[in-house]
Amino acid sequence: MFDSLSDKLERAFKVLKGHGKITEINVAETLKEVRKALLDADVNYKVAKTFTDTIKEKALGQQVLTAISPSQLLVKITHDELTNLMGGETAEVKLDANPTIILMSGLQGSGKTTFSGKLANLIKTKRGKKPLLVACDIYRPAAIDQLHVLGEQIGVEVFSDRENKDPISIANKAIKQAKENGNTVVIIDTAGRLAVDEEMMREIAALKKEIKPQEILFVVDSMTGQDAVNTAKAFNDRLDFTGVVLTKLDGDTRGGAALSIKTVVNKPIKFVGTGEKMEAIDIFHPTRMSDRILGMGDVVTLVEKAQEQYNEEEARKLSKKIAQNKFDFNDFIGQLQQIKKMGNVKDLVGMIPGIGKAMKDVDINDDAFKHIEAIIQSMTPKEREQPELINGKRRERLAKGAGRPIQEVNKLMKQFEETRKMMRMMQDKGAMMKMMRNMPKMGGMK
Repeated sequence: MFDSLSDKLERAFKVLKGHGKITEINVAETLKEVRKALLDADVNYKVAKTFTDTIKEKALGQQVLTAISPSQLLVKITHDELTNLMGGETAEVKLDANPTIILMSGLQGSGKTTFSGKLANLIKTKRGKKPLLVACDIYRPAAIDQLHVLGEQIGVEVFSDRENKDPISIANKAIKQAKENGNTVVIIDTAGRLAVDEEMMREIAALKKEIKPQEILFVVDSMTGQDAVNTAKAFNDRLDFTGVVLTKLDGDTRGGAALSIKTVVNKPIKFVGTGEKMEAIDIFHPTRMSDRILGMGDVVTLVEKAQEQYNEEEARKLSKKIAQNKFDFNDFIGQLQQIKKMGNVKDLVGMIPGIGKAMKDVDINDDAFKHIEAIIQSMTPKEREQPELINGKRRERLAKGAGRPIQEVNKLMKQFEETRKMMRMMQDKGAMMKMMRNMPKMGGMK
């Protein structure tokens, strides 16, 4: 996410390194590179120019403290302006009405239907609401089928009427059913087109007028760059939507849409889609996104994702097993499953300050743990519970069963033992203190 832009901005700030103070000449040189980086990221030219002009104006009037360098000061000013550019404050979806009606809009292929499912899942699991998904794409039977599949996957009811060719009638019936069945949120998936056309605009404008939704979300493929911004303007002129959803932000995106769209339509980005899974949806936080663009990581989001998977009762049981030195392969694979639920592994690594940049060329995908899982799944229940039983002969059997080299089995066994020792040490405060006392003696230090 934004790797190319991050690299170019980092190079731009290097222009100021070694300078003792900010001058009009060195700031102009740096900001020329910043503007070029933004244009390469497909940011609207007017937006990029205004952005760099604002930074220049703020930077030239600042005194550089002895504690920070000119480049650090410029990074701070750029961070604040990036945050403002993307909306400044986090804008969450409003769910006050009962039922709250959310109308989805956007072009065909933008990811509207998939996002409708993700949003329903988030509202159900994190907000404790009872959503109803409504299939109002009367032109594409596959969209209705897709919504039903997603609804079944996340345990959310889907309303559809295949014989009805009037989206307003379908929406009204769905809202009536929602009120009768106690659904607190109604998410209406509408038809998209291959390009903005008058017929589509009339249809969705009429739907808006009839059902009076509390939220109208415009869903756009972030990989389309400035085209996304132009489409957003066309939709906003007719619909006056309440927020933007950027999908496919995990793809090879340059970031132009995220950085331009708020300025052009003056509507906040409310959500981003970051993958295929139903959990791959994030509330958009401008400050955190600025952190990531400038290579500062995003620890807050990482902690939030970890907390979502945290189960107090399971943690207590695990702690007891560690204390008794009974941590086994069932626990080990359980921890891996929790990490996988947090999201794309490379994306998670990118949230750690200083680590994301170092790992950007390393290929880490969602299958990073599959070989480990294959080896553990080849074990008998007894071997999982008593890892010390796994001798040389058993290791050969596990390698064959998992279709992996014996070296990988040996490596896993070593990793497991090191994990077990570390966990035991974390529990044993005495051992921890001893380790800390011995640290000065390590590496030849006296």
